[in-house]
This record gives sequence, C-alpha cells and structure tokens, in this order.
Amino acid sequence: MAGKRIFIAGFGGQGVLLIGQMLSYAAMFEDKEVSWMPSYGPEMRGGTANCTVNISDEPIASPLVAECDVLITMNGPSLDKFESMLVPGGDLFINSSIISQKATRDDITVHYVDCQGLAEHEVGNAKTQNMVMLGAIINATEVVNIDTMQKVFEKVFTGKKAKLIPKNMEALSVWKPEA
Repeated sequence: MAGKRIFIAGFGGQGVLLIGQMLSYAAMFEDKEVSWMPSYGPEMRGGTANCTVNISDEPIASPLVAECDVLITMNGPSLDKFESMLVPGGDLFINSSIISQKATRDDITVHYVDCQGLAEHEVGNAKTQNMVMLGAIINATEVVNIDTMQKVFEKVFTGKKAKLIPKNMEALSVWKPEA
C-alpha cells in the first residue's frame, strides 16, 4: 500500500471523528505513517463534523486533503458537498440508513452501507452504527488489518467501557463488499 487519503464527514454525534481516530490508531499499531485531523462546527451534536486521515508506508508531507482516495459520507449534506473530492477510481461509502440519494459519478466504486439496520438487526446495538461503517471501510479497502482493531478497542475502551469491545468487534464484520 503506497497510501490512502481518507475523508470522513457527517453530523456531530455520528461518531465521524471516532472512525478517523480508530483508523489512525490501527495504522500506528501496524507501524504505518499516519495523520489525523478533525474539524467540527461549534455545536456538540447535529453540527458538521469531518476529519481527514492519511495512512501511508511513506512519510506524509501534510495532513491536509484536497482530494481523497476514500470518502465516507454519513449524511446527505456531506455527500452533496464532498463527492467531488473523490479521485477517479476511489471508494465512496454512503450511509444508506439516512441517505436516500445515490452517487452521481460512475468513475468510482460506491458502497451503500445500511449502518442503522445492520447495527440494530445484526449486532443488536444501534450505538454501533459508526463501527459498522468502520468495518465496511476496512473490509472494502484493506487500509488496515481488521484484526488490529482488537488492540485499538483495548486501548480506547478501558475500565467500565471494556464491556463494549465484543459488540464493537462484531459490528466490524457485519458488512461485506459485494462480489
């Protein structure tokens, strides 16, 4: 892997920044070069939130991303605003639970992920929607190894939160790319 420039966007409260942070931790555990840059509006929940993640085998010159190889859209306004950032041949992930519109481009690979449906019906926990999307990203792009996520969860979910690890690990595997 030479490198992946990843842009994740949605509303605050959807776990957008956490998805980016988890990818960054996984890349660090795998001894890759990584940068993570969050950006969010002044609102705690419901405002805009996005982040960039650069993962590479080579040093990263800048955390800024003007165009990306992987775009994750957790809400409709993010799809409208950022679809043009994706390079031809890139991967677009759409949270089809709340985004009814389709991608407008035919020069990219589009992955529709029913985050809410999979979290509720396959995992049994609606709060794992962002981890369903994280699993989709990892399973489709192989930007990091899915097994590394166990270490990441053990780092992030400590103390009383350690009980969340099994459901989050399960959430990573409920979506598979279409063959």
